[in-house]
Amino acid sequence: MRVAIIGAGYAGLAAAAELAASGIPVTVFEASRTLGGRARRVEVQGRPLDNGQHILVGAYTELLRLMRLVGAPPETLLERTPLNLHFPGRMRLAAPRLPAPLHLAAALLAARGLSIGARLGAIRFMRRMQQDSFRLDRDTSFTELMQRHGQHEAAIRYLWQPLCVSALNTPPQEASAQVFLNVLRDSLAAAAREASDLLLPRTDFSALFPEPAERFVLARGGEVLRGAAIRSVAWSPYGFNLEGDATGRSYTHAIAAVAPYHLPRLAAGLPRLQPLLEDIARFDYEPILTAYLGYGQPLRLPAGLIGVAGTAHFLFQQGEDILAAVTSARGAHLALSRIELVARLHAEVCSIVGETPPPAWSQVIVEKRATIACRPGMRRPACETPLANFYLCGDYVASDYPATLEAAVRSGVACAQLISSQAGRHSD
Repeated sequence: MRVAIIGAGYAGLAAAAELAASGIPVTVFEASRTLGGRARRVEVQGRPLDNGQHILVGAYTELLRLMRLVGAPPETLLERTPLNLHFPGRMRLAAPRLPAPLHLAAALLAARGLSIGARLGAIRFMRRMQQDSFRLDRDTSFTELMQRHGQHEAAIRYLWQPLCVSALNTPPQEASAQVFLNVLRDSLAAAAREASDLLLPRTDFSALFPEPAERFVLARGGEVLRGAAIRSVAWSPYGFNLEGDATGRSYTHAIAAVAPYHLPRLAAGLPRLQPLLEDIARFDYEPILTAYLGYGQPLRLPAGLIGVAGTAHFLFQQGEDILAAVTSARGAHLALSRIELVARLHAEVCSIVGETPPPAWSQVIVEKRATIACRPGMRRPACETPLANFYLCGDYVASDYPATLEAAVRSGVACAQLISSQAGRHSD
């Protein structure tokens, strides 16, 4: 067996690490010089930051397991705090260190900025969803779900909607209610309280998992080839051949771990995949905007993660003098000039920390196709394809979860397990 993995984002390197741990040789091809895909390090004003911020939660069990597997201890690289949604001057919900589900009930009952009716309504909503096993008879939109269960406007604006938009990266009137409920089921309503914890990275996203995974693969005889762009994949009875592979090898298995919009070019020479590619071509995508504000002097938020519910959705502390403002999904903010955008974001910062001079520098990064639009009833492809030994992995692959880092690594692990099971059958 020799496996080619095209793409060294979180999904591709999850597959590579799992296969390497099973003793199966892998060669990973990455067009960029930086590992991580759409969650990677970028240099901003000479500092290592990220092309976009991501909120991690304790429910990301596979990512945490893989980090430990490759020698990247989450206890060191992630700051873990109990669930704390803080919108200064508007709402604050903090989960105490109680066993589940008492921690959530206590957090909702004690939430500041919500009326008693809104708090009790939120508790009734969660109890009803638990009674229904977080399953809907028919998928609908997040907005319709909220209306159906009579959620108060403040609870929607400062509790449910921020969770929905940050997880699904889709406008609430279009976002899948069922996928949102899957997220609630495995985070806020999980049997373990730790599943709802917030995990804030202490390092950039390339160093968090991709680079340790690369070292793990190399130490077990695999290859990770940076700056190696694969233009297309060809199949013959002798295996898969990759245009752009300088080694000239054939591979028994191939995993396409690229963004879905790159698949048509990559698989153009594979006729059996054409119906699948037509389905993928129907995907719509949503952006994520991250603006870095460098103040040149110490500036502290009340916490490492602060809700805004304005032009920015969340603010992150990125060192003593840098803040990151993140806005998920499309909206009017994308039509603003950089100057207008930064001015609005700075005004929102001032509303939280008090009057402060404008940032000395700023950097705005828009990942235009950050994720697929997660809409009701959408069809997502499986890891296995109609072409034997050719697999797909990425955050867009069929999953209970939206397009998140956890969905990405789970798809990579699933591909690796399918290949490993073949190796087991052959050895028998």
